[in-house]
Amino acid sequence: MIENLGQLATESSSKYEDLEKQSILTLLQNINAEDKTVPLAVEKVIPKIVKVVEEVSTRMKQGGRLFYIGAGTSGRLGIVDASECPPTFGVPHEWVIGLIAGGDKAIRKAVENAEDDLEQAWKDLEAHQINELDSVIGIAASGRTPYVIGGVRTAKQKGIFTACIVCNENSALSKEVECPIEVVVGPEFVTGSTRMKSGTAQKLVLNMISTAVMIQLGRVKGNKMFDMQLSNHKLVLRAIRMVKEATGADDETAADLLEKYGSVREAVLNYEL
Repeated sequence: MIENLGQLATESSSKYEDLEKQSILTLLQNINAEDKTVPLAVEKVIPKIVKVVEEVSTRMKQGGRLFYIGAGTSGRLGIVDASECPPTFGVPHEWVIGLIAGGDKAIRKAVENAEDDLEQAWKDLEAHQINELDSVIGIAASGRTPYVIGGVRTAKQKGIFTACIVCNENSALSKEVECPIEVVVGPEFVTGSTRMKSGTAQKLVLNMISTAVMIQLGRVKGNKMFDMQLSNHKLVLRAIRMVKEATGADDETAADLLEKYGSVREAVLNYEL
């Protein structure tokens, strides 16, 4: 039996017709009009996001890790969010891990049928010695991706906290996790192109989860990234400014402290008047 994907909000027909006949200005204005609706959809599910942040933070404070699993655009978004945590918050790469159907080669190029494997996500998680202190968030706009469903299903059976980020209500994936986040953004500008509004919604939610979790773990002081990695000239200049603001030191002293201690946090802690 062939599934009727047209019943999904993410697959429903665009509100706009004859896109190829629209001027560039009109195209961009209409895309922008649709994009404006995304934060409002995210706002509706903030209570669900709160629950996920609480659960993940509690486990990570005990040594747990956060895993994202997804396919295609959803998988890539998870990998982007995970990969930005170490430079932003100065945490080990093992704290937040993004996994994509088809493996790392699928980040750049689609791997045929990878998302349809119900067993592979758990195998990928097992390769990281996943345990009950860890958390798994499945990301799938449709909420029906077998790779993701299989992964969270087994994780939940093993006593691991599970959540998901989807863009349809009452999806198969939502029914498999403890805390579903359903951001319903409606039809895409280009019918079924979930890299657009759905992808934006997923990115916003991922930003909220990882940032709030890292704040709960003490990786932000005030409103500053006190533990960021000093991996390029721009970040070093930013760090110097942060040390100056926190201590009242001059440029040279701040730079010397950073060179000696390697982080804004340690530089500030070891500053002596």
